This record gives sequence, C-alpha cells and structure tokens, in this order.
Amino acid sequence: MADKTPFELMMEQAQEMAKAFNPALSSFDPKGFEKMWPTMSKDMMEMWFGKGVSKNGLDARTRLLLTLAGMTMQGAQAETPFRMTVRHAMEAGATEEEIAETIAQMSMFAGIPAMTRAMELAREVMADKKDDET
Repeated sequence: MADKTPFELMMEQAQEMAKAFNPALSSFDPKGFEKMWPTMSKDMMEMWFGKGVSKNGLDARTRLLLTLAGMTMQGAQAETPFRMTVRHAMEAGATEEEIAETIAQMSMFAGIPAMTRAMELAREVMADKKDDET
C-alpha cells in the first residue's frame, strides 16, 4: 500500500471531524448544493453583468467567458464557482465550443494541468445539461 500524501491525510482528518460534528456531513455533496442554486436568465445576466454595466461595453456572455479564463488561470481550484460560471455562460449564449476554446487558450499561460482540470469541470456541466434536456 502506498503512503498517503499530507493532503490526503489532512482530508481524511477533516472528514472524520465533520462526521463527529454532524453525521449528515459525511455524505455532503457540493454538487447537490449547486443544483439548488438557480441559473439566472440571460436577460438578468445581461442587466447585471453585461450591457447594463456599460452600454457600449462587453455583453454578459463575453464577461462570463473572461471569468472562466481567469478561473482557469488560477488552476480551476474553486470547483463550485467554476461549474456555476460555465452553467451561466451557456445560459448567456456561449457555445460548448467557445467555452472549450476559452479554456484551451489559457493552457498557454496557466499550463496544461490547469487547462485539463478546467476542461474536466466544464465537461461535467455540459454533460449534466444534456442529461437535463433529455
């Protein structure tokens, strides 16, 4: 059996503490929490994040793609916000190809591991959306 990394040991300890505080936390899934958060409508996103901010500025779709680029640059570490941004970008009109291209472009600056992680998270959202549509 291979030795565990310090991170794996820390995660196990944190999981044991969570179980001790509240046994229900042992089965907590952040993806379930995400599903309770509604997706904003395209019009609402446009008002808050798009042309409502600056009449001649970027639209919500472009702003959300830029947000994905920034989050990819950070290594796509914040999984829940990343998945929610992908979901909102799609709602704002971004295509799967545009999202993939935005993430792939960041490989030049953030590296392949960051791009790969971001792409995995984006594909999860896209697959979930397809499952919801069927």
